[in-house]
Amino acid sequence: MHAAPVRAQEGSAGEGALFLLLPVGAQGVALGRAMTAVEGEEAAFWNPAGLDGVTRSRVVVFRGDQVAGTATAVSLLFAGSNTGTLGASYLLLDVGDLDQTDEQGNVTGTISVRNHLGVLSAAATLVPGLTLGVNFKVIQFRLSCRGDCQDAGTTATTYAFDIGILEKPVDRLRIGAMLAHVGPKLQVLNVDQADPLPARVRVAVAYDVIDIFTEREEFGGWVTVEVQDRLRKLGTPSLYLGTEFTAEAEEAALALRAGYVFSDPLNKFQGSDPEDGVRVGLGIRYQRFDLSIAKSLAVSSVTGETEPVHVTFSIGL
Repeated sequence: MHAAPVRAQEGSAGEGALFLLLPVGAQGVALGRAMTAVEGEEAAFWNPAGLDGVTRSRVVVFRGDQVAGTATAVSLLFAGSNTGTLGASYLLLDVGDLDQTDEQGNVTGTISVRNHLGVLSAAATLVPGLTLGVNFKVIQFRLSCRGDCQDAGTTATTYAFDIGILEKPVDRLRIGAMLAHVGPKLQVLNVDQADPLPARVRVAVAYDVIDIFTEREEFGGWVTVEVQDRLRKLGTPSLYLGTEFTAEAEEAALALRAGYVFSDPLNKFQGSDPEDGVRVGLGIRYQRFDLSIAKSLAVSSVTGETEPVHVTFSIGL
């Protein structure tokens, strides 16, 4: 049972639903969360404008063990030839179970904590070089109990929006910006104890530096720099750096990724924000199949260990 993240759902540092700040997807983990200027199938959980770069409808499955629990997610992406991309995604963060005991130490019941997130996404090109993306999200925190429990449990539900843009002013340059997790407060117990969502503003620049090394078009070398800050209390930024080297053939591609996180110390509460340090990852595409794996090499201040491997697998339809 991850006790610390359970308390975090009831409000910490003035914010609720802190699981929204956890990274989803192996590419996002490997790039150190520098994803606001990145196109691709993981964009539904980052900047939805990046979904416009998905050229083929796909089913995407995500799996990763966070310090706050085990995350499992799935996305269905529908790519139109000229109409943009639509998506429907679901994320389950299983925080774990905790035995409830009586005064004699006998187990009387089991408390379970789950976080649910449903996302509807849309992305389309407004004018050549400029893409707009939006997410509508339903967020739910659920504490339930099986057995003889003093508390029957509680469920708290709210909704939120993301809105993002992705601009390509010239070849090999992408600029992304977005507002994330903007919506009503999450009320777990009562109105007085409702906590605002962890709304964030993100700005990122990505540039393909491969021309420095080679002029061959089948190679890419993207470097991304991203800054994130609290929307309601600016002045506590986090910095994310990501690099991705890609090599493509007719039916296959290979991506080597690495990232680094410089996070704001105020955001490091109960595992809600990543630890400073290096992330690495690998991506492989063969025909209509894509597989990405990633691992954070940073040691968690909560568990004293590095996180297990994160995996993303997708199939083109």
